[in-house]
Amino acid sequence: MPHGATWQVDMRLAGEDGLEIILGGRWCIDGNLPAGTVLLDALNERIRGIRFSSAALAEWDSGLLTFVAGVVKLCGARGVAVDAKGLPQGVQRLLAMALAVPEQKVALSSATAQGLLAQVGRATIESFRGLPQMLQFLGEITLSFTRLIVGRAHFRRGDLWREIEQAGPRALPIVFVISFLVGLILAYLGADQLRMVGAQIYIADLVAIGMVREIGALMTGIIVAGRTGAAFAAQLGTMQVNDEIDAFKTLGISSIDFLVLPRMLALMLMVPLLTLYAGFVGMLAGMVVSATIFDIGVVEYYTEILRALEPKHFLVGLSKGTVYGAMIAFAGCLRGMQCGRSAESVGQAATSAVVTGILLITITASIMTIVYYRLGI
Repeated sequence: MPHGATWQVDMRLAGEDGLEIILGGRWCIDGNLPAGTVLLDALNERIRGIRFSSAALAEWDSGLLTFVAGVVKLCGARGVAVDAKGLPQGVQRLLAMALAVPEQKVALSSATAQGLLAQVGRATIESFRGLPQMLQFLGEITLSFTRLIVGRAHFRRGDLWREIEQAGPRALPIVFVISFLVGLILAYLGADQLRMVGAQIYIADLVAIGMVREIGALMTGIIVAGRTGAAFAAQLGTMQVNDEIDAFKTLGISSIDFLVLPRMLALMLMVPLLTLYAGFVGMLAGMVVSATIFDIGVVEYYTEILRALEPKHFLVGLSKGTVYGAMIAFAGCLRGMQCGRSAESVGQAATSAVVTGILLITITASIMTIVYYRLGI
């Protein structure tokens, strides 16, 4: 026993092939207790079983249980039988509970356990399995919007304003930074090509139309998916873990109306406005590049923007922002409502919400761009 320690552990032979461990003193977790490996030298080839004696034991807590569990594990690895009858009844019960839980082994990652083809097949099957749930959720949202139109949807207006604040004004700083940098990049890329034909003035056209029609909405959607879509999934997932959504069902309150509808409305209102904001910020970045690098006057840049931009460009950007907002809210709320009953499931739901949201944005962006092109808009 180390100097100053309040615990005691002694060992003596019990018969020809047995070992008795005598425990005494205070065995508490704050007492710098030994590990079970202190018996390593005593467990020679002759020892076939050990037993405990705790008559001199004064006070104990989980520290004693940890020591005993370490001894049991060490003996199990060497094929030595353990007799725990000499321990206090409380330790015996806790030890039985601890040993009753099987040790969890880390599974091989899917990349090493399966081939690439098997992974693709499994992912495809899982996607098709989740399709009916997505369609059912979409139908419930459609019914909820129908109730909203006829004035029968039940949700708190304060929840809607809170979601609008979270999704809109509080997202302005990150949207400004990303949109400004994207506008700078777009202006530099365009100028590098336009300079070859002496048409640097058309930087304004490129940045303005690109940001207002496409890039502003797309970047805003990705930002909101990572920021707000994940938050929706985490919020609803936590409510699922805490059985709050089940409580809504028990009370006869539609969780779609009360929880999903305000979030859908908030994003469908705020993402178009953030898209418009991102477009103006991108044009401002293009103006900075044009004026400082390519000697294009601010008035010339502004005049060219007014000439290039048409109302249809704003309508296209706003329509895409509205659809992207709906897709983000749909993905975040869907994954939150599908969340399991553990803390790990909440993290997985948030991650899945971001991935699903960005995937839906990409698909809808491609479809809408093709449709608008065919319509000549």
